[in-house]
Amino acid sequence: MTELSISLLPENPSDDAAIERLVARTFGPGRFARTAYRLRENNPHRRDLSFTAYIGTMLVGSVRLTPIEIGELPALLLGPLTVEPPFRSHGIGRRLVERCLDAAKAAMSAEGAARLVLLVGDEPYYGRLGFHRVPHGQVSLPGPVDPARVLVCALDGTPMEAVRGAVRKAAFQQAPAA
Repeated sequence: MTELSISLLPENPSDDAAIERLVARTFGPGRFARTAYRLRENNPHRRDLSFTAYIGTMLVGSVRLTPIEIGELPALLLGPLTVEPPFRSHGIGRRLVERCLDAAKAAMSAEGAARLVLLVGDEPYYGRLGFHRVPHGQVSLPGPVDPARVLVCALDGTPMEAVRGAVRKAAFQQAPAA
């Protein structure tokens, strides 16, 4: 198969409707019952840390980062990460995650910036991208979740022992870096 020409772009407001349709197609109505959705509901994502994947003019993927806190630590929630089914297994999801993690690392110079990225997902996939399982009992989420799927990436080497406490929406929204 020929290599796909994929453009990774910062998300902008004109992408919103297409992203919502893609998320609805790939996750279905059950997405509203997921614990991660509870953390994103009425909690604006950081558009400056969120990216889209295009092939030509067609949106084929999206990833978002949303401000949260883990205990007292500022963090980001990764997700939803979604890729159009016909374009999966082409590295688009991996490239989107790498791009948003790079952007989050670059934003760490701001006071109070997130040092951690949390997600609920498959360790075999996300482990290759720097995520590690949070030891059972160190964090609590606002709903049911398989503890083996709670993963974190320390952007600055924060030790896993420091990742503890209740996971909740961020108390304040940090403005994106200029």
